Amino acid sequence: MRTANPALNDKTFSGVFAAGDATAMTLTGTAVKTGLLLLFTVTASTFTWKQVQAGDLRMAIPLAIGGMIGGFIVALITVFRKQWSPVTAPLYAILEGLFLGAVSAIYDLRFPGTGIVGNAVGLTFGTLACLLAAYVTGIVKPSENFKLGIVAATGGIMMVYLVSIVLRLFGIEIPLIHGSGWIGIGFSLFVVVIAALNLVLDFDFIEKGVESRAPKYMEWYAGFGLLVTLVWLYLEILRLLAKLNSRRN
Repeated sequence: MRTANPALNDKTFSGVFAAGDATAMTLTGTAVKTGLLLLFTVTASTFTWKQVQAGDLRMAIPLAIGGMIGGFIVALITVFRKQWSPVTAPLYAILEGLFLGAVSAIYDLRFPGTGIVGNAVGLTFGTLACLLAAYVTGIVKPSENFKLGIVAATGGIMMVYLVSIVLRLFGIEIPLIHGSGWIGIGFSLFVVVIAALNLVLDFDFIEKGVESRAPKYMEWYAGFGLLVTLVWLYLEILRLLAKLNSRRN
């Protein structure tokens, strides 16, 4: 059950005991919990979106930064305390929503009239729907080599981002990959594909959790894991669209 998602990895179900039929994790329950988490995220993002659009940055920016840092801390807590996920997963969704709303509004103001945010949202959920359909119908079934490749690629991307952040602290930029040139666009397209394929690994992992009759609270945890991947996918699609729009200006 290999997956690159830090929330859904080989150790997720370690120490989690099988539950009875009435208290076991189900696919339907996981879908409902995931839907609720997405609702919390969208609701919170609407709040900071409106503030940025109205020019009220005095509250929007602190909320966005607090959401980003707080979301990271809550995510770590959720990973190490899975049984708390019925509380921490919704809290993570709200905090990430505050961050995403401000970031999305900034992109919208930077590229007015392009519909960049709407396109990014549509592509994110469209990708989710297409990959879920492909997985459910058996068109896509991740083999061990497939999983290993996605995990390795994801790890490589995270390493590049980490190095990039460290270098920026010293005023050094990694050339080309963050620009709007064809190499930068190609890099972003590659990252989007890898982020999308992580959804397939998440679906597979959740299915294994249902088969092992994990306890009910793991539905919230599984929804949290999917949300982590969706947030990453959305941000990468937004970055890709921003690079493409930059070339037009």
